[in-house]
Amino acid sequence: MKLLSKLKIYLELTKFEHSIFALPFALSAVVILEKGFPPLEKILWILVALISARTAGMAFNRFFDLPFDKLNPRTKDWASVKGLVKPIEILMLAIVSSVVFIFSAYMLNKLAFYLSPIVILFLILYPLGKRFTTFVHFILGIIYFLIPIAVSIALKGKIELSMIYLGLAMAFWVSGFDILYAIQDINFDKKIGLHSIPAKFGIKKALITARVFHLLTLIFLILTGISANLGVVYFTGLVMLGIFLIYEHSLITHENLSKINKAFFTVNGFISIIFFIIVFSDIYFFN
Repeated sequence: MKLLSKLKIYLELTKFEHSIFALPFALSAVVILEKGFPPLEKILWILVALISARTAGMAFNRFFDLPFDKLNPRTKDWASVKGLVKPIEILMLAIVSSVVFIFSAYMLNKLAFYLSPIVILFLILYPLGKRFTTFVHFILGIIYFLIPIAVSIALKGKIELSMIYLGLAMAFWVSGFDILYAIQDINFDKKIGLHSIPAKFGIKKALITARVFHLLTLIFLILTGISANLGVVYFTGLVMLGIFLIYEHSLITHENLSKINKAFFTVNGFISIIFFIIVFSDIYFFN
């Protein structure tokens, strides 16, 4: 029972359930590249790479942000802040997850293995970024940009143009909702001296920036479909995706920020799942 309790704490620490954000997009990249599914072994190592990289990223985030999390009222109940997991344990989780990620890249191909430390570098840089740059959200965007690029390298040994477009779509998507999420800490960040677009430019401009980013997301998803020769189901599905993005932004206004978590966690989870469904449906049933 003690082991299960500890595992639950680690899963809470890394917000494991939020892997749903990236996984459907990564699986979509697999389906687009293969026009189906590759051998199960490839899928397995891609999933291991994604989950381990995300776990490492969240652990690095909690480790480096611990001094700030202890001061932030929003994070006072987090496991790391309450001492349910020690800082050294968080760091070890980050290191072990990084090793697993690098090994999974090695199991995919040599190029993926050689490039894997770059991903780890950005995973470390993201939590540190708020200390020195207003545009820290772009660091997270770069990490998500690399996901379809990494899938392309893993499956094809090269970078396909469609995956560059998909990577840009994911980069603007995640950067946009990271800006929305950062609005919650705007007063705390200003007080402590941390950097973000909301803290620098205010809530109104942050909301406008996030909306522009999500418009760019749709544009690059359209370019992904054109480049990958996807069909009418895909492009029709993007209309539905656009509606969800509009709904997400309708939840948050300058006067009412109470639904940020709903927009961030629930709606974004649906967006990634819907994207996978439309890609899968287009390729499997209508091509």
